[in-house]
Amino acid sequence: MEVKLWNDKREREMYENFAELYAIIKATEKLEKAYIRDIISSSEYEAECTKLIAHFKTLSSTLKDTIPSIERFMDTYKMDCPAALNRLVISGVPATVEHRAAASASATASAAIVAECVQNFITAMDALKLEMKAVDQIYPILSDLLTSLNKLSMLPPDFEGKTKMKEWIGRLSKMGASDELTVQQVRQLLFDLDSSYNTFMAALPNAGA
Repeated sequence: MEVKLWNDKREREMYENFAELYAIIKATEKLEKAYIRDIISSSEYEAECTKLIAHFKTLSSTLKDTIPSIERFMDTYKMDCPAALNRLVISGVPATVEHRAAASASATASAAIVAECVQNFITAMDALKLEMKAVDQIYPILSDLLTSLNKLSMLPPDFEGKTKMKEWIGRLSKMGASDELTVQQVRQLLFDLDSSYNTFMAALPNAGA
């Protein structure tokens, strides 16, 4: 005896859409696992994942009144597909696109810190050239410079600029706020700043390009 799942054409289309949604979720889960295990290339993964996400968005939009929650649909049909849920519902873009966005954001953040370091180097050198030599004038400038250098993860802990600024901050902290650097100290600090700045610029990626 044949058992019909639907009573009319509308119900038939609904169940066909359910089947299509089920297949998309299962296919996405398999694709995510294949990508994680390096079974397929990044380009193949991205092309296939983009198509699945597009199909999913179109179908879920069509079924939004019938299936208000994809999670509930997956629970109803006992679908254990966490990777697919993350890719289709939470992320909405292929993992490769996410990785590129993260790398771009990281590069943008690093560029901003580099600019901050350069600005702080120049500010410190300009301050000394303008004969600002009181401890309460120089200390915060060198402190800002060291803070910005410490933000840049590409610089090693023993980077010249860091060690020299630490030394100078240590000296200044032992002096009174109104004490002033001697001519010799100003000259030495300027030399250390200039040397550290040149080393810093040389350490940047593509500095010689």
